[in-house]
Amino acid sequence: MEASFIGALHDLEEEMALRAARYTGSGRMEVGTAEPRTPADDEVTIRVAYNGICGTDLHIVQGHMDARVDAPAVIGHEMSGVIDAIGGGVDSLTVGQPVTVMPLRWCGECASCAAGHTHICQRLDFVGIDSPGALQELWTVPASIVVPLPEGLPLQHAALVEPLAVAVHDVRRSRLTAGETAVVIGGGPIGQLIAVVARAAGATVIVAEPDAERRAFAAAQGSIAVDPISEDLAAIVEERTGGAGADVVFEVAGTKGTALDATRHARTRGRVVFVAIHPEPVPVDLHRIFWRELEVLGARVYEREDFERAIVLLDQGAVPAAALISRVVQLDDTMAAFDALLSAAAMKILVDVQGADR
Repeated sequence: MEASFIGALHDLEEEMALRAARYTGSGRMEVGTAEPRTPADDEVTIRVAYNGICGTDLHIVQGHMDARVDAPAVIGHEMSGVIDAIGGGVDSLTVGQPVTVMPLRWCGECASCAAGHTHICQRLDFVGIDSPGALQELWTVPASIVVPLPEGLPLQHAALVEPLAVAVHDVRRSRLTAGETAVVIGGGPIGQLIAVVARAAGATVIVAEPDAERRAFAAAQGSIAVDPISEDLAAIVEERTGGAGADVVFEVAGTKGTALDATRHARTRGRVVFVAIHPEPVPVDLHRIFWRELEVLGARVYEREDFERAIVLLDQGAVPAAALISRVVQLDDTMAAFDALLSAAAMKILVDVQGADR
């Protein structure tokens, strides 16, 4: 672990104002001061190292989630850091330990929790959306949602654990196995990570993505990259599968057209997994689902085993973490990072939360 990160800064809280980036409404993120909170029993305080910006964060800043997020709000949930302080009753974690957070808190009482599906609790608190998140220098959270990291895993790479866990969960939901063919519609960060996880499972992967740079990235990692605008994706899938169709189709683009098209590429009794968030109802080809006896699956967030698998994949070097990270910006440049992602000018941008202070 980076010695400079866990060394000189540990005792600066009294001398320097802590900072946080907040969504303030009207499409803005602003950086200001933050008050540290001493961890209570069963809590820990994390000195946040890096925070990734995801599509949900973009929706928040665009105002699409104002009914759920009360501005001003500290957001952010793709993170890495080290334990800075520990509350009473916490004996499984130590100060200085590298960690990430699985940002889900469930009620334990609803029908979903009773059925063992706590990750989709009917009263789920998604930390960083429904409650304060990681875009702050010191972040106090329940110890139960903290996930230890291997000592040798770079903290920049570890900030990808959360989105990688999404991809691990998506592929696990699909029951994809070695030798099967998967089509990934949408080559953004989650689509690329699904492709990585699917290839690690031994599948042949076809990624459909109109952006040339994202297609090049997918091809460089071993996927078959297709431009769905200028190429006939259905014909390519049929050619690659001997006319049968793909075993699994992942819809990650989140558009009406891709949702309608997703069932077209699946084989008889194939699986179609809807990963992207569609805020409004969209058309789906029910006749195709009936005709080929397709399975349609939803995939939302992740479970603890998905986090643990994601960490193993990163630690083994199975994920091109450095290539996925387009750039790292200082906390003061958080708004500029959002602007860059909204213009599709980057794959994954990390915020160095400690910034120039390190």
